[in-house]
Amino acid sequence: MIYEMRTYQVQPGKASEFLKMYQEQGLGIITRYATLIGCWTKESGVLNSVVFVWAYEDLGHRGSQRAKLAQDAQWISFVPSMLPYLVHQESVFLSPAAFSPLK
Repeated sequence: MIYEMRTYQVQPGKASEFLKMYQEQGLGIITRYATLIGCWTKESGVLNSVVFVWAYEDLGHRGSQRAKLAQDAQWISFVPSMLPYLVHQESVFLSPAAFSPLK
């Protein structure tokens, strides 16, 4: 299993609006292709940030699932509604340690 920690820095004061829009319009689409482990807002570090953790079998699975997502007509029409909120985006891949509860 591999995890993708995807962090979106959003416009100041827009995190709750972004999360509502994402939940109502985007979440049902992307969860066809990835397993959501959790979603958080940051209270320290780079503020106005939303962190998603997605699970995939491995990097190959992640690549094929993201390719399918990129071809999904609903996702393609959703992405432009997300862009005005974004300041910065970052993806980090995490591999669990042998003793990690999430494997």
